Amino acid sequence: MRILVCNWKDLRHPQAGGAEVYTHEIARRWVAAGHMVTQFCAAVDGAPAVEDIDGVRVVRHGGRLGVYPAARDYYRSAGRGRFDLVMDEVNTRPFGCPRWAGDTPVVALIHQVCREIWHYEMPPPVALLGRYVLEPAWLRRYRKVRVLTVSPSSQDSLRQYGLRDVTVVPAGIARRPRPDVPREPHPTVVFVGRLASNKGPLAALAAYHLLRERVPTAQMWFVGDGPQRAALAARAGSGVTLFGRVSRAERDELLARAHVLVVTSVREGWGLVVDEAAAMGTPAVGYDRPGLRDSIPPAGGVLVEPTPAALAAALAHGLPKWTAAPAARGWRGGAADWDTVADTVLTEATTRSRPQPDRELR
Repeated sequence: MRILVCNWKDLRHPQAGGAEVYTHEIARRWVAAGHMVTQFCAAVDGAPAVEDIDGVRVVRHGGRLGVYPAARDYYRSAGRGRFDLVMDEVNTRPFGCPRWAGDTPVVALIHQVCREIWHYEMPPPVALLGRYVLEPAWLRRYRKVRVLTVSPSSQDSLRQYGLRDVTVVPAGIARRPRPDVPREPHPTVVFVGRLASNKGPLAALAAYHLLRERVPTAQMWFVGDGPQRAALAARAGSGVTLFGRVSRAERDELLARAHVLVVTSVREGWGLVVDEAAAMGTPAVGYDRPGLRDSIPPAGGVLVEPTPAALAAALAHGLPKWTAAPAARGWRGGAADWDTVADTVLTEATTRSRPQPDRELR
């Protein structure tokens, strides 16, 4: 089978994240199974326009906004008749593949919707436009397109936008053994993720400050970087360490040494860091919000009302037990291994995706 995946970023993009890992992990497994996969994405400084990565042909053209018309032009000039399936991977803005892919079946992969994230990432006029005009209009065009997503929360949100054919496929994780390191001698809370407003690092810090009133020996680590790092540093106070971006091995060790992970995102597609912490033997306490309410319970974690006070109370309640327990081997969360994910996504995409004529798409 010949597959075209349109995703505005690839692994070499400086802003690549979980969606790009997901795309590459399933694509390279499709190649290993004998399929031909091309990924179309935005140009990256220092990266060639065409590159082979693990057998996946990566084609790069256009910038943050120009990648969308560039994908259409690529298909019209060099792709028509060359592909058996087109995957339109939606990261807020869709590529609009159903409009220009002709009779080739199209399936959309949407990890999450933006919804309230608009208000955390954009100034008020743009946030209102995006939340109530752009995103509903973009997604409305996919109401008859086969859509795959990674959690029941995202499925519910997409159905609220009028999408009719939405199927949940598993989140994926590469399971690694827990490093042989002891827990910290003092109660240790860790936050892992982009230090941006929609991830809630300042809320996590506020919860930590409340926790310190009850557990004076507690310490907190922030692993990651982003626009709120300076604000965190200014408000950090005693016992807080900002590690910045670290290697995967360093991140695993920090997760293994800590006693609990906190997750305070506004919404997630799934919240893979919860599974990554569980694999290191570390439970998670997180806000009861879309995505997290899907990933935290299967990993044995605790959901709380989305306030710093509720988070601090849950930490104060759980830390005595977590700090007294010896370092443990990791355990499974709700994410699946990548082989299972790749097989499931391709099966769902190919057995049920069909061209869906729709006058709004034409």
